Amino acid sequence: MKLGLVRRREQAPAQPSTGVAGDVPGFGGAEILSHAGVLEAGVEERKLLCLLADGRLLVAAGQELNPHVLSYAGRLERLGRSFELVPSGMDVIRRLNRLGGGASETRHQEHTMMQVVAKDLLNKACRSRASDIHLRVRKNATEIYFRIHNDLVPVGGQTREYGDRLLATLYGAMTSVSDSSYKPTERQDAAIADRDKLPPALYGVRIATVPTSDGSLMVLRLLYNDAGDNIDLRPLGFSEAHAAALQKLKEQPVGMNIISGPTGSGKSTTLQRILSGEILEAEGRLHVLTVEDPVEYPIEGAVQTAVTNAGSEEERSRAFAAAISNAMRLDPDTIMIGEVRDRASAQNALRGAMTGHQVWTTVHANGALAIVDRLLDLGLPASLVADHTVVTGLISQRLVKKLCPACKRPLARHPEAIPAAMLARVRQAVSSTLEGVCVTGAGCDECTGHGTVGRTVVAEIIIPDDRFFRLVRQGEKTEALAYWMSELGGQTMLEHAIGKIAAGELDPRMAEKVVGHLVQERGRIQPFLSVVEGVHAT
Repeated sequence: MKLGLVRRREQAPAQPSTGVAGDVPGFGGAEILSHAGVLEAGVEERKLLCLLADGRLLVAAGQELNPHVLSYAGRLERLGRSFELVPSGMDVIRRLNRLGGGASETRHQEHTMMQVVAKDLLNKACRSRASDIHLRVRKNATEIYFRIHNDLVPVGGQTREYGDRLLATLYGAMTSVSDSSYKPTERQDAAIADRDKLPPALYGVRIATVPTSDGSLMVLRLLYNDAGDNIDLRPLGFSEAHAAALQKLKEQPVGMNIISGPTGSGKSTTLQRILSGEILEAEGRLHVLTVEDPVEYPIEGAVQTAVTNAGSEEERSRAFAAAISNAMRLDPDTIMIGEVRDRASAQNALRGAMTGHQVWTTVHANGALAIVDRLLDLGLPASLVADHTVVTGLISQRLVKKLCPACKRPLARHPEAIPAAMLARVRQAVSSTLEGVCVTGAGCDECTGHGTVGRTVVAEIIIPDDRFFRLVRQGEKTEALAYWMSELGGQTMLEHAIGKIAAGELDPRMAEKVVGHLVQERGRIQPFLSVVEGVHAT
C-alpha cells in the first residue's frame, strides 16, 4: 500500500454496542462516507473497513494488507482523497457499518428514482432503434449519445451530478453482478438481465465502464428481443449464394466455422439465425450448447451458458477456456463459442472441431482469409488451421447503411453529390453506367428524415478445399484467392457491395467507408493481400 497520503493511529478500542451511534465513543458524530456515492465501499470491503468524514479510514487490525483494503485505499488515492489509516476492532467497524443503514436507505430511494430515469432513457433508445448508448460523465457535464445505424448521435446533456447518479444506479441497482458497488475509478463490466428493469423491446443490456481523464464513460449495448424472430439470412443482406453456402456449412456434422467482423457488424445476429435454423430443421433432435460472455440473444432450443463475474481479464480468459473444455463433455452436437479471444479458447474451439463436433464462433479479423492469420497469431499450428477437414468455413461481414427507397436520388441526375474521384471509381466499378446507382436523399417520413432505413450485410464466405488451403500453407496467397474466385465461385465483400451499389441499395460514400475504394489498383485480389501477408508456410 502507498502510504504517502496516510498516517497510522493507535488502534481504537472496541466498545459495547447498543445500536446507537452515540454509544460508540469517538465515532458517533462522524458521518460515514463509505456507504454511498463515489466513495462507496463494496460488500467485501465493508466487512473490513469504514471511511469517516473526518478522514479516518478504520481498518480491521491485521488486515491492512488485505487485497480488499488495498483496493479501496488505492481508489482513495486515485481520487486524491487524503485519509488516515486507523487500525480498529472488527466489532467497531461492523457496528458503524450497521449504523449506516440510513445512508443505505437513502441510496436505495435514490436508485429507485433514477431507475425510472434510466428506463425512460432505454425506451427512448429503443424507439430510435439505437444499438448502443454512450454516457460520458465529464468534469462539468454529462453527455448522452445514441449509436444509430453506426452513427454516434448526441441526444442531450445533463449535469455532472446527474451522470454520476445515473451510472451508479445503472451499475449498482440494475445489474446482476455479485458485487454491485459502482467504482468510477475502475473498469467494470456487467449486464442487465432482469426483464422487469428493461423495456419490453429489450432482451438484455451489456454494460462496460471505464475511467477517463476527466470522469467516466459507460457504454450500454442494447440486445433486442426480435433479433432472432426470423431464421432467414437473406433479409439481413446475404445473397442467395451466401445463403446456400451457409446452408451447406450448417449441414456439415463436424468442423469449425468462423465469422469475423468488427464490433457491431451483426455477427451475433447471424449466429443466432444460423443456430435457430439448425435446431428448427433438426426438429429438436440437435443438442446445441453455447458458451458466451455474456449470453447475448436467446436461441430457442439451445442450452446457453454464460461466463460471468470474473474478477479480472486473466480470470475471465481462464474461465472462458474452461467453459469451452467442459462443454465438450456435455454431449453436444453443435457448440457455439461467443468469441475466440485468446490462445486457450482458440485451442479448445479447434479441439472441439477435431473431436467430432460442429463449432461456430467469431473472431476479430479484417476479412475471411485474414481469419487464418488471426488464428496463427494466437499460436495455433498452421497444419491444423489450414486444414479443410478442421476449419470448414471462413465468413466475414460488415454492415452498411441502406438507402431509403422513398427519397433516394439517382446519381446520374446528381453527379455533383459525390467527389469527382469517387464518381470515376463508381463508373469503373459498375461498368461505366450509373443507371440504378443512387445517393442519400434529403430524408422523408418513411425514414424519419435520415435518408437511410437500417443497415444491410456485405459479406464474403470461403468454403475451403484441400487445394485452397495447400496454397495458403505454401504462402501462395494470390494463387489461393484467384483459385477461390475462379474455381470455387467466390465473391469478395467488395464485389458484394458493388452489386448493391449498382442496384441502388447503397450510397457509394457509405459503402467506401466500410469496404474501401471500389476500384483497387491491382484488381480483385488486392484488397485481401494486405490482411494475409502474415500467413507463413509450414
